[in-house]
Amino acid sequence: GFGFTKAMKKIGVERRLYTAGTSKGFLDPFSDVKASDKAHIQTLLGTIHKQFIDTVKEGRGKRLVDDEKLFTGLVWTGEESVALGLTDGLGSSSFVAREIIEAEKIIDYTPRATYLDRFADRLGVAMASIFERNFNLQ
Repeated sequence: GFGFTKAMKKIGVERRLYTAGTSKGFLDPFSDVKASDKAHIQTLLGTIHKQFIDTVKEGRGKRLVDDEKLFTGLVWTGEESVALGLTDGLGSSSFVAREIIEAEKIIDYTPRATYLDRFADRLGVAMASIFERNFNLQ
């Protein structure tokens, strides 16, 4: 998170925090970090991270490559995730619905542009073109 306490002191802003519990202001970016809060969140993050690793290992099984970088927080491209065993393949949501899940009926919820939307888009382009030509905005 961000710590704004030094900036607040520098410009003379006083933090006023009202809570009904001793930990209600936990990790407030406008207050100094307490060592006990930092220790608590680190323990919590460690537990969540272990649960995540265990769940992925259980779900992916032997498909996972044994790589020390796998659970460090790095991100991977689609192709890299396949090579590491994190995914089985690449495809769009439509492909997965049709080919993997074999859904019989797929409903496309993509919003369709109305006549007014299309007209407004064209009007905007036309207005920009007029301004560009008449006011030398290039």
